[in-house]
Amino acid sequence: MITPNGTLDTIIRPYDDDAIAEAARRILAGECVAVPTETVYGLAADATNAEAVARVYEAKGRPSFNPLIVHVNDFWEAEEIAEFDRFSQMLAEEFWPGPLTMVLPQNPDSPVASIVTAGLDTVAIRMPAFPPIRDLIAATECPIAAPSANVSGRISPTRAEHVMATLQGKIGLIIDAGGTVHGLESTIVAIEHDHLRLLRPGPIDRTQLEAVTGLEVRDAGEGGIEAPGQLKSHYAPAKPVRLDALEAEDNEFHIGFGDVPGDASLSPDGNLVRAAALLFDALHHAEQDEDSDAIAIAPIPDEGLGAAINDRLRRAAAER
Repeated sequence: MITPNGTLDTIIRPYDDDAIAEAARRILAGECVAVPTETVYGLAADATNAEAVARVYEAKGRPSFNPLIVHVNDFWEAEEIAEFDRFSQMLAEEFWPGPLTMVLPQNPDSPVASIVTAGLDTVAIRMPAFPPIRDLIAATECPIAAPSANVSGRISPTRAEHVMATLQGKIGLIIDAGGTVHGLESTIVAIEHDHLRLLRPGPIDRTQLEAVTGLEVRDAGEGGIEAPGQLKSHYAPAKPVRLDALEAEDNEFHIGFGDVPGDASLSPDGNLVRAAALLFDALHHAEQDEDSDAIAIAPIPDEGLGAAINDRLRRAAAER
C-alpha cells in the first residue's frame, strides 16, 4: 500500500508459510521484499524481471555498475544461468548450499536480466542454505536477485529492524526470522584456469578454497567492479569510523574486541566467529548512539575470518 506522501507502507511479518506466500506474490508481481539468508538480510526480486530488479537498485540507491548476486536452490538451476568448469563444480559440491558466491561465465541462454550483471558477461551466483530464502525461491519458481537489504553503502542488515532503519517506505514487506547465522556477506570468488581470485572475503576462507580445488587463491587485483562489495567505501555507518583503536577519543563510541573492552565488544574472549556475527549489529548500535558522533574499533587479527571482518571495516572507514 502506498501512503499519502508517496512512500510504501512497510510491514514486518514473522517467517512462516503465510509470510513466504505473500512475499512470493509480491515478487511475482514485480516488487522487491526483504528476506533473511544465512549471511545477511537480502532485498529479493525476480532475477528474470528487469523492471523488478530496477526497483532493487532504486530502493538501495545502488550504483548501476555494481552487479547483484543471483540465488538458486538447485545445481540444475545454476547451470541454466552460469557455465561451470570442474573447479567450480568442486566448490559447489563442497560449499553449496552455503555462504559461497562464484563469479562465472554467464550461460548464453541464461534467463537472468542483464541489469542483474550490470552489463558484464559473468554472473555472480550462490545457492543459499537458510530456509526463508530457499522457501521463497521455491515458492516463486524463479532465480532471486538479492543484494543486502539496506541503502547502498550503509551497514549491512542482520536483523529485520536493521532493514527497517534504512528501507522503511521504500519496500512493502520484510520477513523476520531473527538474527542471521553468519552475520557477514558471502565469500565471493572468481575461477581462473590455474588459480582463484578472492573478490570478497567471507565465511569461507582462502585456506578452505585452496584445500578443495588445489588452486592458489590470489587477491582480486585492481580491475573494475566484478561483484558486490568491491566499492572502496561500503558497509558505512553515517558516522566516521576509526580503526585499530585501543582507546576511544572524545565523542567516540568504542567497539572492543578481546582484551580491549570498549563501550560494546564484538567478543570479549577474542572469538572471530562471534565477532563476525555481531559486527553489523555493533555498527548499527554505535551509529544510533546519541552520545557519540564517531566510531572507534579495536584491532581485529587479520587472519582467518578476521580478514573478512577487516575487509568490511576498511570499507566502512574509507573516505566517502
